[in-house]
Amino acid sequence: MAQKNRTVFCCSECGNETIKWSGRCPACGSWNTLVEVKEPKIKENRYSESSSTVKRLDELEITDEIRYATGISEFDRVLGGGAVKGSLILVGGAPGVGKSTLLLQLCRTGQEAGRILYVSGEESENQLKMRAERLKISNPDLFVLAETDMARISASINSVAPDIVIVDSIQTVFDSAVESTPGSISQIRECTMKLMRIAKEKEITIFIVGHINKEGNIAGPKILEHMVDCVLYFEGEKNVDFRILRAAKNRFGSTNEIGVFEMSNKGLSCIENPSAALLDGRPENSPGTCVTCVMEGTRPILAEIQALLTQGSYNPSRRSNGIDYNRMTMLLAVLDKRGGVPVSGCDAYINVIGGLDLDEPAADLATILAAASSFYDIPLGKDIAAVGEVGLSGEIRNVSMLDQRLSEIARLGFKRCIVPARTSSETPKGLELIRADTIKDAIQKAIGRK
Repeated sequence: MAQKNRTVFCCSECGNETIKWSGRCPACGSWNTLVEVKEPKIKENRYSESSSTVKRLDELEITDEIRYATGISEFDRVLGGGAVKGSLILVGGAPGVGKSTLLLQLCRTGQEAGRILYVSGEESENQLKMRAERLKISNPDLFVLAETDMARISASINSVAPDIVIVDSIQTVFDSAVESTPGSISQIRECTMKLMRIAKEKEITIFIVGHINKEGNIAGPKILEHMVDCVLYFEGEKNVDFRILRAAKNRFGSTNEIGVFEMSNKGLSCIENPSAALLDGRPENSPGTCVTCVMEGTRPILAEIQALLTQGSYNPSRRSNGIDYNRMTMLLAVLDKRGGVPVSGCDAYINVIGGLDLDEPAADLATILAAASSFYDIPLGKDIAAVGEVGLSGEIRNVSMLDQRLSEIARLGFKRCIVPARTSSETPKGLELIRADTIKDAIQKAIGRK
């Protein structure tokens, strides 16, 4: 009797499968994420049998990870010092942000790693050649394959025997053994599984490109992110030249590091000093702006926070960009109640320059001071910065790694910095520390208003 395909419903967020459709996933609780899929027919000998054998834990030998530099310093920083041989790396991002450009530039700078096979499922060979010429990429060990069939891709990997494989993108690749359309949950899952087996068995580093959905997550089942060794998100706005590469998952390194790039007509270039780049063009003696220092992994980065407060109506408007909206409203409430600045009836707009997303509390004090400066229309001064967490009682609390933050602030030429009063950090040369217990005390010392 012929085997029939069983229809199931798969959650696009967590990958949970159920035989009945419902509006809410019973596993993760997400709404409207169940998609009808047909389970593929399982063929015998679909995957090659593994040669692995059962061993005792005491018999296993520890070998060092084989890493190699990609030639792109910011890329290596995010990966944890370079790419690991035999790893599967997923690079996600919005359309047009520069994912393909980054990986194509890897073909130029990473030629010391050996042969590279670039599998293009979205561009033809001519289009890829034109883009390579524009980026001035010339590598005799770079091979190009315009193909979307997983079987032909596997055969090409066997014939070329590359050290690095780039698949752009995983949503276009399909397995003929799976009876579903390319880009479906079943296709993405099965094709990624095959690529993972190739990477582990042949010790090939494979980069796969994944598009993101409207929620900002990589399109496809959530299990896709669990299968790979490293998940990188390439972020940036189309009207901003800066691009940020951050790791959401990394089995071989930290997930706190970020890489900063600048997009131009010649491609992506690394920003070795992101603090200076983000502060470039900062206005002098302008109310409503304050600089803080945030930690991205082990790297301190200076960020400029701007605030604009205007007298509003009975229903004030609140907008934020780069700072969590709920935290912004909380800080404005603390400023009104504990700081004595009546901003509850004002329209408030908070913006972080350069497209950074500040998600740590060390930026609280700078946000408070920028809002107070805008309300009183008094500039803080170009040579002052602020670092500190603000509590609901209006107190200013210490933050971690304050020594590194202060050193970066002093290196960029700032003369004064407002810090929590109970800090025991050493004062860098040329930097004056202004200690404050509460936000009312900080506002008085910064702009001279009680």
